[in-house]
Amino acid sequence: MHIMGKKLIGIGSLLLFTASSAVANYDQHSRTEEFIAEASKEYQLNPDELRQWLSQAEKMDSVLEAIQRPAEKVKQWDEYQDIFLTKKRIKAGKAFMEKHAGLLAEAEKQYGVRKEIIAAIIGVETYYGTRQGGYRVLDSLSTLAFDYPKRPLFWRELKAFFSLAEKENLDPAEIKGSYAGAMGYGQFIPTSYLAYAVDGDGDGKRDLWGNPADAIFSVANYFKRHGWKAGEAVTQRVRVSGNDYEEVINDRLKPKWTVSELQALGVEPTEPVDGDHPANLIRLYGKHGAEFWLGEYNFYVITRYNHSRLYAMAVYQLSEALK
Repeated sequence: MHIMGKKLIGIGSLLLFTASSAVANYDQHSRTEEFIAEASKEYQLNPDELRQWLSQAEKMDSVLEAIQRPAEKVKQWDEYQDIFLTKKRIKAGKAFMEKHAGLLAEAEKQYGVRKEIIAAIIGVETYYGTRQGGYRVLDSLSTLAFDYPKRPLFWRELKAFFSLAEKENLDPAEIKGSYAGAMGYGQFIPTSYLAYAVDGDGDGKRDLWGNPADAIFSVANYFKRHGWKAGEAVTQRVRVSGNDYEEVINDRLKPKWTVSELQALGVEPTEPVDGDHPANLIRLYGKHGAEFWLGEYNFYVITRYNHSRLYAMAVYQLSEALK
């Protein structure tokens, strides 16, 4: 799931494996023993197996290039929506929901997360599972953990990746994902996989690459664990007046105000909402200029998947189109 203040996701052409590679000797790196000591202690992994896995990892120059030029370069909503709210993506989403109607309904019932939101996340992340990434995660995470020192989080993710492979009885050299190590339908990074992936169909495995049940239930579980409020709204258009509202526009992702406090600053909801509900004021620049939105708590929960208002709005509007 996302980086640079966002969870690692697999979007666009960077999902395609076009990388150059070279033998990296990560089993002999100056920090190898430090890594093995930490991973074996934290996850009770066999040091010899860790060393063997690292010996198979290849350094990917394309990963280092990609991580420094994130896929999401679009700055405004008018461009961003053209990527994720296309007729083709909506049509594919409706087909995905029809094919997996039973699973989505069951996940919604069990976790309280709207089925359209679950489908929209998968639709934004991997075009409903069809674009999961072509990099060997062993290579991408090893490259980032050892040769991209600005991102110590990858050191953590590589340790979790080896634990994940052991727990799920997977060959680390066979697992594919994005250039930043995100995997499966929902593009979970290894720590998220360990924490939030669930066995949706009861077969004893958590397979987020090939099992739609596990993928759907895991996305729903992720949202529930991050505080999704069943039955509550996500966002709505609002009108603004005066100048006082300017001081609170896009001030933070987590709701800081109540609806009543925002109303006192000149924000007028267009749909009924309780005055004591937590919310923020969001301004996006769409096809016809500035748009103002009420960011309720569930909008914030979507940003736990990717720390971006644009991403959350894309997921919300795609979910509305999938109804």
